[in-house]
Amino acid sequence: MGRGRVQLKRIENKINRQVTFSKRRGGLLKKAHEISVLCDAEVGLIVFSHKGKLFEYATDSCMEKILERYERHNYTERQLVAADPDSQVNWSLECNRLKAKIELLQRNHRHYLGEDLDSMSLKEIQNLEQQLDTSLKHIRSRKNQLMYESISELQRKEKAIQEQNNMLAKQIKEKEKNMAQQAQWEQQNQVPNTLSFMLPVTPPCLKMG
Repeated sequence: MGRGRVQLKRIENKINRQVTFSKRRGGLLKKAHEISVLCDAEVGLIVFSHKGKLFEYATDSCMEKILERYERHNYTERQLVAADPDSQVNWSLECNRLKAKIELLQRNHRHYLGEDLDSMSLKEIQNLEQQLDTSLKHIRSRKNQLMYESISELQRKEKAIQEQNNMLAKQIKEKEKNMAQQAQWEQQNQVPNTLSFMLPVTPPCLKMG
């Protein structure tokens, strides 16, 4: 006797509901992986449990890129809907979209801080680690660039100060040389005057008649 078809309605038993959720969730994630491999499709799957716990699956590209692609794909349609400012449905959809985006950003922020990692699979943790490594490489590259620019600026200032010091030293030497020459010239001019005072005065000759 074949198995009867399960009626689609909410399972009242809490334990059975949790067991069914776990089994169906695993099967759903498996099917998403299979269709992505077999059909070379880009798949993004997001599941929230009744307790608010998040389960997701994304192909080789991260979930953020899939969501960005989805938004770009439906950009024209959303623009047409947004053209009617009196549409309550449009505002509701936009509000829900923003809430989902905020939750995604908050979750990613917690993951980047090393928090709330229990719900992540091994592949997701490996992708997160790769993203952090890439970000760290960019940060180190930017830091090294800033340090190199700072060192180059200090070397340029040091060279300018050295040139200024050399110019000032040259001016001082020239000034000292001019002062020495002036002192020597004044000394040479004072010697004849001194000698003239030191020479004896010859008395006039008296002729006797």
